[in-house]
Amino acid sequence: MDHNFSESLIGFDANPSYLSDPVEDQNTLLKYVSEILMEESNGDYKQSMFYDSLALRKTEEMFQQVIEEDSQNQSFSADSIITTSCSCAGDASGSIVESVHSPDLLIGPAVDEIVVKSMFSDADSALQFRKGVEEASKFLPNSDQWLINLETDRPERRDFVKEGMGLDPLRVKRSHEREVIDFEEVRNSKQFATNVEDEKITEVFDKVLLLDSECDPPTLLDGTIQDIRSNKQEGKGKKEKKKKKKSQVVDFRTLLTLCAQAISTGDKTTALDLLMQIRQQSSPIGDAGQRLAHCFANALEARLEGSTGPMIQTYYNAITSLKETASDTLKAYRVYLSSSPFVTLMYFFSFRMILDKSKDASVLHIVDFGILYGFQWPMFIQYISRRQDAPRKLRITGIELPQRGFRPTERIEETGRRLAEYCKRFNVPFEYKAIASQHWETIRIEDLDIRPNEVLAVTAGVRLKNLQDETGSEENCPRDAVLKLIRNMNPNVFIHSIVNGSFNAPFFISRFKEAVYHYSALFDMFDSTLPRDNEERIRFEREFYGREAMNVIACEEADRVERPETYRQWQVRTVRAGFRQEPIRADMVELFRERLKKWGYHKDFVVDENSKWLLQGWKGRTLYASSCWVPV
Repeated sequence: MDHNFSESLIGFDANPSYLSDPVEDQNTLLKYVSEILMEESNGDYKQSMFYDSLALRKTEEMFQQVIEEDSQNQSFSADSIITTSCSCAGDASGSIVESVHSPDLLIGPAVDEIVVKSMFSDADSALQFRKGVEEASKFLPNSDQWLINLETDRPERRDFVKEGMGLDPLRVKRSHEREVIDFEEVRNSKQFATNVEDEKITEVFDKVLLLDSECDPPTLLDGTIQDIRSNKQEGKGKKEKKKKKKSQVVDFRTLLTLCAQAISTGDKTTALDLLMQIRQQSSPIGDAGQRLAHCFANALEARLEGSTGPMIQTYYNAITSLKETASDTLKAYRVYLSSSPFVTLMYFFSFRMILDKSKDASVLHIVDFGILYGFQWPMFIQYISRRQDAPRKLRITGIELPQRGFRPTERIEETGRRLAEYCKRFNVPFEYKAIASQHWETIRIEDLDIRPNEVLAVTAGVRLKNLQDETGSEENCPRDAVLKLIRNMNPNVFIHSIVNGSFNAPFFISRFKEAVYHYSALFDMFDSTLPRDNEERIRFEREFYGREAMNVIACEEADRVERPETYRQWQVRTVRAGFRQEPIRADMVELFRERLKKWGYHKDFVVDENSKWLLQGWKGRTLYASSCWVPV
């Protein structure tokens, strides 16, 4: 997060011999005013809605009047007047620049000399100046956004000014110069603090994102999954069996459903009573049922308080980390890979389908809708570097939602730099383009820079579930519009993987029941494959499943972005958009089943094929599906 530095430490010398050119000094003053304003514009402050240019002009006239009255005895430094102007004018950046360049307020050479000489010569002049500031502040709008209390924010600056009274000018200048250097170092380090960790390819990235010597993914944690399961089996004693029997007495599904029904009918008293019962029995570190109940209780409480706006954001912030880097996400991603094969098999399926269409191609262009950190592509880059029939050049166009703040493409640009490092390591010619768009259906084909004589592959991961589907109309539905955009790109292959869920219903109770069944399977999967006290498991359940459940349950209309559909519903949509589905070879399904055994995954994971979809599930419930399409 960027920090604002509203104070500029400028090394002016109080000696008149350094001020022989008033015009140059004035330009220097304007330069540093502009730098201050540029620093503030990069921060989190916003320009006040109550901007009043007349009030600010009046304020500056008062400042000028005070300066002219004290011109004979005062001796201030030029950087102090800049600091004072910032503290009074706050974020009104446009107004400050305008007033400095205004002809009727232009400070002449004599006044320039006075400004530089006249700061802090004695206590009386300082008091008189403060009085002028108080008078001038009466003309400013009554808003906290205009004020920046530098004495509170920078106590060391206040002490330096006090101690600097009466010091030798050269010593003051040297101190200023040291502070300028320190300020620049801090500013640069603060500005790029979010980039350093994400751009570096560390050993952890390699362990999680690259294949081993046998072309297998790194599916294990520090120990093996077998060791984790054996430890879980050894830890089961009579005491744990009693706890399990005790937890089974509580029917969390029924309690959660009754609570949801009470909320939907407006019976707040009953809903609060049921929530209290659920809270007493649930736990974020308990068994699968207790964790599910804890997660859904948070979402139900949020819906009870308010289904949109700041209230939901407050609950989001309570269950998730406000700042999340690629390294943070990688840790949770690693735990997820170690406990389930869903993502790994989706990636391997995608790689196989893409390479079948791009053998011996001069250029392979991949358009990735929802690239995020691009965790799947280092494996692909490493794999094609070993093949003789692989494409000779790789292009990736990463499409993602814009990041909040003043650098909307920063995260996906970091993804591109990280992938470029992997391509350089494995000698794969590479080209990358980042597109940040809030509405993917509005992306134009021209923006994608599709070139002739290249193999075009489009992937969508599991991100199309976040597209809106409010009206059900084919013309106005963003979900169908993105599929049509992909069809108009005329790709050689379109790989579509989805979350197989039925909780996109507009009716709350129906959606809630389906969500309970879906997330029950996910929590049970973790409970069978990972220890309950695993910190990354707890974090993943809280920040990924918790956030998704919060959105499904507490939000409505445009605020609800978790909208998964079943693979049969997506099949109808994709065919209607002008695609033909490619069949899934039986040997591929069998190969994936063998790989699950080799990698040591739990026996209750299911891999199957139905209606030309590769299905993955847990204990008979289909959770993910992947398919391959070509234009008709």
